[in-house]
Amino acid sequence: MKLTPLQLNRNEWPGELADRLADAAIYDSSCSPEARVVYIDKGEGFFLKKAAEDALKTEARMTEYFHSLRLSAEVLYYGAFEGFDYLLTRRVPGEDCTDPRYLADPKRLCDTTAALLRALHETDAKDCPVPDRVQTYTDSVKRGFDGHAYESDLFRGLWEFGSFEEAKRTAEEGMPRLKKDVLLHGDYCLPNIILDDWKLSGYIDLGSGGIGDRHIDVAWGIWTLNFNLGTTEYMDRFLDAYGRDVIDPEMLRAVAAMEMIGG
Repeated sequence: MKLTPLQLNRNEWPGELADRLADAAIYDSSCSPEARVVYIDKGEGFFLKKAAEDALKTEARMTEYFHSLRLSAEVLYYGAFEGFDYLLTRRVPGEDCTDPRYLADPKRLCDTTAALLRALHETDAKDCPVPDRVQTYTDSVKRGFDGHAYESDLFRGLWEFGSFEEAKRTAEEGMPRLKKDVLLHGDYCLPNIILDDWKLSGYIDLGSGGIGDRHIDVAWGIWTLNFNLGTTEYMDRFLDAYGRDVIDPEMLRAVAAMEMIGG
């Protein structure tokens, strides 16, 4: 987690957060242009996320739900203020999986994240507040059918397509086969997995979570090792550690096509 000291005008933030922000060192820890994230260094620590109004509604609900399963941080505040959403959570103990300690042991990191993902997918999630992630997911893919968001290199070395038309055809064939049978993280990447001495402490950035198809998380679990370790050599190891008994290779390829188009 990279932290940059930050000076905030506390009057620009909801009054309900005044006590949390008072007399605290504030750091920017944003990693996306779509949301600003600040770390509040006070007590056990807190994270405050700011994004466009309604943008954090699902993330707040899913974080509360994951917290009820002891899989994420406690939500302390969610609300809108002057056209923006604000989400305040407690800091999850430990460090995310891009910490040098974890990246220095890539085999163990691969096996750990794969096993944790399989455990997540086997969680009883009958009360999940987002019971159909597939619908919103496929809607996003369809919006990319004009080719404007196509990322041909997204899964280079893992799953590749000779043209946008081939990727679109693969996505179209795969979408009807997407299942709603597991609890998804939705963005299963190393920065969103918090470990405390190699044990799961919690998941963050759950705005794309809900009930959906396991192959979405598995594809991103493989992608993130490729991206953060700079090699494709852990794909087979990840699948072995996760368990190939429930994996359809053609669905993984189809999900890759969907993500490249606009998932």
